[in-house]
Amino acid sequence: MKKVIRQACMKVSCLPWQIAEATGLYRGPVAPVQFVIENADWAIRWVGEHIRDEISKFYPGAVETTACPQKVVGKVMHFGSQYMWLEWGHLLSNRNRFVTSFFHGKPEDGSEVARHIDLFLASISRLSAVVTGAGIIENRLLEWGVPREKLVRIPIGVNTRLFVPPSLRLRENARQRFGIPNDVVVVGSFQKDGVGWGDGMEPKLIKGPDIFVEAMSAMKAAGINIMAFLTGPARGYVKQGLERAGIPFVHHYVKHHMDLVPCYQALDLYFVSSREEGGPMGLMESMASGVPVVSTRVGMAPDLILDGITGGLVNNCNGDEIARKAASLLALAPTELARLKLEAHKAVRVADWSEVGRCHWEKVYQPLMQQ
Repeated sequence: MKKVIRQACMKVSCLPWQIAEATGLYRGPVAPVQFVIENADWAIRWVGEHIRDEISKFYPGAVETTACPQKVVGKVMHFGSQYMWLEWGHLLSNRNRFVTSFFHGKPEDGSEVARHIDLFLASISRLSAVVTGAGIIENRLLEWGVPREKLVRIPIGVNTRLFVPPSLRLRENARQRFGIPNDVVVVGSFQKDGVGWGDGMEPKLIKGPDIFVEAMSAMKAAGINIMAFLTGPARGYVKQGLERAGIPFVHHYVKHHMDLVPCYQALDLYFVSSREEGGPMGLMESMASGVPVVSTRVGMAPDLILDGITGGLVNNCNGDEIARKAASLLALAPTELARLKLEAHKAVRVADWSEVGRCHWEKVYQPLMQQ
Protein backbone atom coordinates (compact mmCIF):
# COMPACT_ATOMS: atom_id res chain seq x y z
CA MET A 1 0.00 0.00 0.00
CA LYS A 2 2.81 2.44 0.84
CA LYS A 3 4.35 1.73 -2.57
CA VAL A 4 1.04 2.58 -4.24
CA ILE A 5 0.87 5.87 -2.36
CA ARG A 6 4.42 6.78 -3.36
CA GLN A 7 3.64 6.04 -7.00
CA ALA A 8 0.51 8.16 -6.77
CA CYS A 9 2.50 11.01 -5.31
CA MET A 10 4.71 11.08 -8.37
CA LYS A 11 1.72 11.51 -10.67
CA VAL A 12 -0.09 14.37 -8.92
CA SER A 13 0.78 17.92 -8.04
CA CYS A 14 0.12 17.74 -4.31
CA LEU A 15 2.85 16.89 -1.82
CA PRO A 16 3.54 13.32 -0.62
CA TRP A 17 2.87 14.02 3.05
CA GLN A 18 -0.43 15.67 2.14
CA ILE A 19 -1.56 12.54 0.26
CA ALA A 20 -0.44 10.35 3.14
CA GLU A 21 -2.44 12.45 5.55
CA ALA A 22 -5.50 12.51 3.29
CA THR A 23 -5.59 8.74 2.83
CA GLY A 24 -5.44 8.11 6.56
CA LEU A 25 -3.21 5.12 5.93
CA TYR A 26 -0.19 6.45 7.81
CA ARG A 27 -0.21 6.55 11.57
CA GLY A 28 1.93 8.83 13.66
CA PRO A 29 3.76 11.88 12.33
CA VAL A 30 3.08 12.68 8.69
CA ALA A 31 5.29 15.65 7.80
CA PRO A 32 8.74 14.75 6.46
CA VAL A 33 10.39 17.13 8.96
CA GLN A 34 9.74 16.78 12.67
CA PHE A 35 11.02 19.60 14.87
CA VAL A 36 11.37 18.39 18.46
CA ILE A 37 10.38 21.07 20.98
CA GLU A 38 10.07 21.33 24.73
CA ASN A 39 6.73 21.27 26.51
CA ALA A 40 7.66 24.56 28.18
CA ASP A 41 6.34 27.63 26.38
CA TRP A 42 9.73 29.23 25.96
CA ALA A 43 12.54 29.84 23.46
CA ILE A 44 13.03 26.32 22.01
CA ARG A 45 9.32 25.95 21.39
CA TRP A 46 9.12 29.43 19.85
CA VAL A 47 12.02 28.74 17.48
CA GLY A 48 10.50 25.47 16.28
CA GLU A 49 7.07 26.97 15.78
CA HIS A 50 8.42 29.97 13.86
CA ILE A 51 10.45 27.74 11.53
CA ARG A 52 7.43 25.49 11.01
CA ASP A 53 5.13 28.41 10.27
CA GLU A 54 7.52 30.09 7.82
CA ILE A 55 8.14 26.91 5.82
CA SER A 56 4.40 26.18 5.77
CA LYS A 57 3.91 29.34 3.71
CA PHE A 58 5.58 27.72 0.71
CA TYR A 59 5.41 23.99 1.62
CA PRO A 60 2.26 23.50 3.70
CA GLY A 61 2.52 20.62 6.13
CA ALA A 62 6.20 19.99 5.49
CA VAL A 63 7.24 20.62 9.09
CA GLU A 64 5.54 19.56 12.29
CA THR A 65 6.56 20.28 15.86
CA THR A 66 6.43 17.54 18.46
CA ALA A 67 7.33 17.08 22.10
CA CYS A 68 6.88 13.29 21.83
CA PRO A 69 9.27 12.01 19.15
CA GLN A 70 9.38 8.35 20.20
CA LYS A 71 7.15 7.15 17.33
CA VAL A 72 8.97 9.03 14.58
CA VAL A 73 10.50 6.79 11.89
CA GLY A 74 11.88 7.66 8.46
CA LYS A 75 11.83 11.44 8.96
CA VAL A 76 14.21 14.37 9.22
CA MET A 77 14.23 15.04 12.96
CA HIS A 78 15.47 18.42 14.16
CA PHE A 79 16.06 18.69 17.90
CA GLY A 80 15.72 22.18 19.36
CA SER A 81 18.86 21.80 21.47
CA GLN A 82 21.77 19.43 21.93
CA TYR A 83 20.36 18.55 25.35
CA MET A 84 17.15 17.30 23.77
CA TRP A 85 19.17 15.38 21.19
CA LEU A 86 21.13 13.59 23.91
CA GLU A 87 17.94 12.84 25.82
CA TRP A 88 16.12 11.29 22.87
CA GLY A 89 18.61 10.40 20.13
CA HIS A 90 19.83 7.05 21.49
CA LEU A 91 16.23 5.83 21.75
CA LEU A 92 15.21 6.55 18.17
CA SER A 93 15.37 4.64 14.91
CA ASN A 94 18.39 5.05 12.67
CA ARG A 95 15.93 5.22 9.78
CA ASN A 96 15.60 8.91 10.68
CA ARG A 97 17.97 11.68 9.63
CA PHE A 98 19.01 13.56 12.75
CA VAL A 99 19.67 17.28 13.09
CA THR A 100 20.25 19.27 16.25
CA SER A 101 20.62 22.91 17.12
CA PHE A 102 23.63 23.84 19.24
CA PHE A 103 23.18 27.41 20.37
CA HIS A 104 25.54 27.72 23.33
CA GLY A 105 27.70 25.91 25.86
CA LYS A 106 31.38 25.40 26.66
CA PRO A 107 33.26 23.26 29.21
CA GLU A 108 34.11 26.33 31.28
CA ASP A 109 30.39 26.72 32.08
CA GLY A 110 30.61 23.90 34.61
CA SER A 111 31.17 20.17 35.02
CA GLU A 112 27.63 19.26 33.96
CA VAL A 113 27.92 21.28 30.75
CA ALA A 114 31.37 19.79 30.07
CA ARG A 115 29.93 16.28 30.45
CA HIS A 116 27.11 17.08 28.01
CA ILE A 117 29.58 18.44 25.47
CA ASP A 118 31.68 15.28 25.65
CA LEU A 119 28.56 13.18 25.08
CA PHE A 120 27.46 15.44 22.26
CA LEU A 121 30.79 15.19 20.46
CA ALA A 122 30.69 11.41 20.85
CA SER A 123 27.30 11.40 19.09
CA ILE A 124 28.34 13.40 16.02
CA SER A 125 28.52 10.32 13.79
CA ARG A 126 24.73 9.86 14.12
CA LEU A 127 23.98 13.46 13.23
CA SER A 128 23.50 14.59 9.65
CA ALA A 129 23.65 18.29 10.51
CA VAL A 130 24.32 20.67 13.40
CA VAL A 131 22.68 24.10 13.23
CA THR A 132 24.05 27.06 15.15
CA GLY A 133 23.18 30.73 15.07
CA ALA A 134 26.38 32.57 16.01
CA GLY A 135 29.84 32.90 14.55
CA ILE A 136 31.38 32.40 17.99
CA ILE A 137 29.66 29.03 18.41
CA GLU A 138 30.34 27.98 14.84
CA ASN A 139 34.08 28.49 15.32
CA ARG A 140 33.98 26.72 18.66
CA LEU A 141 32.30 23.64 17.16
CA LEU A 142 34.84 23.52 14.35
CA GLU A 143 37.67 23.68 16.90
CA TRP A 144 36.09 20.77 18.76
CA GLY A 145 36.18 18.66 15.61
CA VAL A 146 32.64 18.91 14.28
CA PRO A 147 33.02 18.29 10.50
CA ARG A 148 32.63 21.42 8.40
CA GLU A 149 30.19 19.62 6.08
CA LYS A 150 27.81 18.91 8.97
CA LEU A 151 27.79 22.44 10.35
CA VAL A 152 25.19 24.97 9.19
CA ARG A 153 25.03 28.52 10.52
CA ILE A 154 21.56 30.08 10.50
CA PRO A 155 20.63 33.00 12.76
CA ILE A 156 18.03 32.71 15.46
CA GLY A 157 15.12 34.62 14.02
CA VAL A 158 12.93 37.62 14.69
CA ASN A 159 9.69 38.85 13.17
CA THR A 160 10.73 42.24 11.82
CA ARG A 161 7.13 43.02 10.86
CA LEU A 162 5.87 42.44 14.40
CA PHE A 163 8.79 43.89 16.35
CA VAL A 164 9.12 47.42 14.99
CA PRO A 165 10.03 50.83 16.43
CA PRO A 166 6.88 52.23 18.09
CA SER A 167 5.25 55.54 17.43
CA LEU A 168 5.36 58.10 20.23
CA ARG A 169 1.75 57.27 21.09
CA LEU A 170 2.41 53.52 21.28
CA ARG A 171 5.41 54.18 23.51
CA GLU A 172 3.37 56.39 25.82
CA ASN A 173 0.55 53.84 25.93
CA ALA A 174 2.97 51.03 26.77
CA ARG A 175 4.58 52.93 29.61
CA GLN A 176 1.21 53.93 30.97
CA ARG A 177 0.00 50.33 30.80
CA PHE A 178 2.91 49.10 32.90
CA GLY A 179 2.92 52.05 35.30
CA ILE A 180 6.23 53.50 34.11
CA PRO A 181 6.83 57.24 34.65
CA ASN A 182 7.82 59.26 31.61
CA ASP A 183 11.01 60.62 33.19
CA VAL A 184 12.63 57.27 34.05
CA VAL A 185 15.17 55.35 31.94
CA VAL A 186 13.79 51.84 31.51
CA VAL A 187 16.20 48.96 30.89
CA GLY A 188 14.85 45.64 29.66
CA SER A 189 15.96 42.13 30.57
CA PHE A 190 13.65 39.57 29.00
CA GLN A 191 15.05 36.14 29.81
CA LYS A 192 15.03 33.20 32.18
CA ASP A 193 18.06 33.51 34.44
CA GLY A 194 17.13 31.36 37.44
CA VAL A 195 17.63 27.63 37.83
CA GLY A 196 14.45 25.63 37.17
CA TRP A 197 10.95 26.97 36.62
CA GLY A 198 10.17 28.08 40.16
CA ASP A 199 10.90 31.40 41.87
CA GLY A 200 14.44 31.55 40.46
CA MET A 201 16.23 32.40 43.69
CA GLU A 202 19.17 30.25 42.59
CA PRO A 203 20.86 32.19 39.77
CA LYS A 204 21.79 30.68 36.43
CA LEU A 205 25.10 32.50 36.31
CA ILE A 206 25.86 31.97 32.61
CA LYS A 207 22.91 34.32 31.97
CA GLY A 208 24.62 37.01 34.06
CA PRO A 209 21.82 37.99 36.48
CA ASP A 210 24.47 39.19 38.93
CA ILE A 211 26.08 41.33 36.23
CA PHE A 212 22.70 42.83 35.32
CA VAL A 213 22.11 43.90 38.92
CA GLU A 214 25.65 45.32 39.10
CA ALA A 215 25.10 47.31 35.91
CA MET A 216 21.80 48.71 37.11
CA SER A 217 23.34 49.63 40.47
CA ALA A 218 26.22 51.40 38.71
CA MET A 219 23.78 53.43 36.63
CA LYS A 220 21.88 54.43 39.75
CA ALA A 221 25.16 55.42 41.44
CA ALA A 222 25.91 57.63 38.42
CA GLY A 223 22.74 59.59 39.12
CA ILE A 224 20.59 58.10 36.34
CA ASN A 225 16.89 57.74 37.20
CA ILE A 226 16.74 54.04 36.37
CA MET A 227 14.11 51.31 36.33
CA ALA A 228 14.21 47.66 35.23
CA PHE A 229 11.61 45.92 33.10
CA LEU A 230 11.71 42.13 33.49
CA THR A 231 9.85 39.36 31.73
CA GLY A 232 10.37 35.63 31.81
CA PRO A 233 10.14 33.01 34.54
CA ALA A 234 12.50 32.35 37.47
CA ARG A 235 13.60 35.96 38.03
CA GLY A 236 13.68 35.86 41.85
CA TYR A 237 17.45 36.43 42.17
CA VAL A 238 17.36 39.54 40.00
CA LYS A 239 14.29 40.96 41.72
CA GLN A 240 15.84 40.46 45.12
CA GLY A 241 19.06 42.14 43.96
CA LEU A 242 17.19 45.13 42.53
CA GLU A 243 15.18 45.49 45.74
CA ARG A 244 18.38 45.51 47.82
CA ALA A 245 19.83 48.19 45.54
CA GLY A 246 16.68 50.31 45.80
CA ILE A 247 16.00 50.05 42.06
CA PRO A 248 12.33 49.89 41.02
CA PHE A 249 11.26 47.25 38.53
CA VAL A 250 8.31 45.83 36.63
CA HIS A 251 8.03 42.07 36.17
CA HIS A 252 5.46 41.12 33.54
CA TYR A 253 5.24 37.45 32.58
CA VAL A 254 3.81 37.12 29.07
CA LYS A 255 1.51 34.27 28.06
CA HIS A 256 2.39 34.38 24.36
CA HIS A 257 5.49 35.41 22.45
CA MET A 258 3.70 38.23 20.62
CA ASP A 259 2.74 39.71 24.00
CA LEU A 260 6.34 40.91 24.26
CA VAL A 261 5.71 43.64 21.67
CA PRO A 262 4.34 46.28 24.08
CA CYS A 263 7.05 45.35 26.58
CA TYR A 264 9.75 46.39 24.11
CA GLN A 265 7.79 49.54 23.25
CA ALA A 266 8.20 50.72 26.85
CA LEU A 267 12.02 50.44 26.89
CA ASP A 268 14.86 52.91 26.53
CA LEU A 269 17.67 50.31 26.61
CA TYR A 270 18.13 46.56 26.69
CA PHE A 271 20.99 44.76 28.47
CA VAL A 272 22.47 41.40 27.49
CA SER A 273 24.70 40.72 30.49
CA SER A 274 25.27 37.02 29.85
CA ARG A 275 28.52 35.10 30.13
CA GLU A 276 27.28 32.68 27.43
CA GLU A 277 24.49 32.89 24.86
CA GLY A 278 23.25 31.46 21.61
CA GLY A 279 21.28 34.54 20.53
CA PRO A 280 19.62 35.64 22.65
CA MET A 281 16.21 36.30 21.12
CA GLY A 282 15.99 39.52 23.14
CA LEU A 283 18.97 40.88 21.20
CA MET A 284 17.24 40.61 17.84
CA GLU A 285 13.82 41.64 19.11
CA SER A 286 15.26 44.76 20.77
CA MET A 287 17.17 45.79 17.65
CA ALA A 288 14.07 45.28 15.52
CA SER A 289 11.99 47.27 18.03
CA GLY A 290 14.27 50.29 17.97
CA VAL A 291 15.67 49.65 21.45
CA PRO A 292 19.44 50.23 21.76
CA VAL A 293 21.24 47.15 23.09
CA VAL A 294 24.31 46.99 25.30
CA SER A 295 25.72 43.47 25.24
CA THR A 296 28.64 41.39 26.32
CA ARG A 297 30.45 39.64 23.46
CA VAL A 298 28.28 36.53 23.47
CA GLY A 299 26.07 34.69 21.00
CA MET A 300 25.00 36.67 17.97
CA ALA A 301 25.87 40.06 19.47
CA PRO A 302 29.28 40.37 17.70
CA ASP A 303 27.59 39.31 14.44
CA LEU A 304 24.91 42.00 14.62
CA ILE A 305 26.28 44.84 16.76
CA LEU A 306 28.88 47.20 15.39
CA ASP A 307 29.89 49.10 18.52
CA GLY A 308 28.59 52.64 18.45
CA ILE A 309 26.84 52.08 15.12
CA THR A 310 24.11 49.49 15.76
CA GLY A 311 24.42 49.22 19.55
CA GLY A 312 27.00 48.86 22.27
CA LEU A 313 29.44 45.99 22.87
CA VAL A 314 31.56 45.54 25.98
CA ASN A 315 34.68 43.40 26.14
CA ASN A 316 34.23 42.06 29.66
CA CYS A 317 31.38 40.61 31.69
CA ASN A 318 31.44 43.57 34.02
CA GLY A 319 28.52 45.61 35.34
CA ASP A 320 30.47 48.88 35.50
CA GLU A 321 31.56 48.53 31.88
CA ILE A 322 27.97 47.87 30.78
CA ALA A 323 26.80 50.92 32.73
CA ARG A 324 29.45 53.16 31.12
CA LYS A 325 28.53 51.96 27.66
CA ALA A 326 24.84 52.51 28.39
CA ALA A 327 25.53 56.04 29.61
CA SER A 328 27.40 56.81 26.39
CA LEU A 329 24.35 55.74 24.33
CA LEU A 330 22.01 57.80 26.49
CA ALA A 331 24.28 60.81 25.92
CA LEU A 332 23.94 60.65 22.12
CA ALA A 333 22.26 63.55 20.40
CA PRO A 334 18.69 62.75 19.28
CA THR A 335 19.70 62.56 15.62
CA GLU A 336 22.61 60.22 16.41
CA LEU A 337 20.40 58.00 18.56
CA ALA A 338 17.78 57.85 15.81
CA ARG A 339 20.48 56.86 13.32
CA LEU A 340 21.72 54.08 15.63
CA LYS A 341 18.20 52.69 15.98
CA LEU A 342 17.70 52.76 12.21
CA GLU A 343 21.00 51.01 11.52
CA ALA A 344 20.20 48.37 14.15
CA HIS A 345 16.85 47.67 12.52
CA LYS A 346 18.55 47.30 9.14
CA ALA A 347 21.25 45.01 10.54
CA VAL A 348 18.81 42.58 12.13
CA ARG A 349 16.79 42.01 8.96
CA VAL A 350 19.17 39.18 8.03
CA ALA A 351 17.56 37.28 10.93
CA ASP A 352 13.94 37.77 9.89
CA TRP A 353 12.03 34.51 10.33
CA SER A 354 11.18 34.43 6.61
CA GLU A 355 14.89 34.21 5.81
CA VAL A 356 15.60 31.84 8.70
CA GLY A 357 12.81 29.48 7.62
CA ARG A 358 13.95 29.48 4.00
CA CYS A 359 17.54 28.74 5.04
CA HIS A 360 16.47 25.79 7.18
CA TRP A 361 14.53 24.35 4.26
CA GLU A 362 17.16 24.94 1.57
CA LYS A 363 20.32 24.25 3.59
CA VAL A 364 19.18 21.53 5.97
CA TYR A 365 15.82 19.82 5.43
CA GLN A 366 15.54 19.60 1.65
CA PRO A 367 19.05 18.17 1.10
CA LEU A 368 18.44 15.50 3.77
CA MET A 369 15.03 14.60 2.32
CA GLN A 370 16.69 13.96 -1.03
CA GLN A 371 19.31 11.56 0.35
